[in-house]
Amino acid sequence: MSKLQVNFNQNIDYVFKIVLIGDSAVGKSQLLARFARNEFNLDSKATIGVEFQTKTIVIDHKTIKAQVWDTAGQERYRAVTSAYYRGAVGAMLVYDISKRQSFDHIARWLEELREHADNNTVIMLVGNKSDLGTLRAVPTEDAKEFAEKENLFFMETSALESTNVESAFLSVLTEIYRVVSKKSLVANDEHGHGGNVSLLKGTNIVVPGQEPEPEARSSGCCSRS
Repeated sequence: MSKLQVNFNQNIDYVFKIVLIGDSAVGKSQLLARFARNEFNLDSKATIGVEFQTKTIVIDHKTIKAQVWDTAGQERYRAVTSAYYRGAVGAMLVYDISKRQSFDHIARWLEELREHADNNTVIMLVGNKSDLGTLRAVPTEDAKEFAEKENLFFMETSALESTNVESAFLSVLTEIYRVVSKKSLVANDEHGHGGNVSLLKGTNIVVPGQEPEPEARSSGCCSRS
């Protein structure tokens, strides 16, 4: 079954929106294709505007639909894509380890992300194309130092060789789930019925018709095919 097809009888507990951002040609579309469909296209063309894929996974017996948006890296699309940061609960800042300039631009992408996204957005710095080790222009230590300074998660990946791609996405999704679960517990403790939707403002996680009482639907949370 296609990853884009969802069984309407399937109980989706959360929908998490993640955005992939970074310079053009760093491999954002390939990372998404590898994660969502386990594919890699050597003839991949530059993304125009915004595209997205979905994949449903299970974390802690909860069914989570990851909605991953692939944004164009070209300068002329920036005004279009900035609106798509809103509602994102996760972001992956992608650079090419063989192109120093793509790493140098990460600070600007991060600034733009923080300007448009929710303050609680989980952010991971991703050094893609780790298979190009002989052409490396960005030492791993430089990326780790930047990630630590900016309080980001960090991982190097290879969409070509499928190295750490799933691990990177799952790390982000698991951290988002941890943050959201913690918010839900706070809401329940303070308001009795988890009714303070403002705590989740901007996170785009509540499935229509199932908000906002997690316990009310817990009995069916673990049924999955």
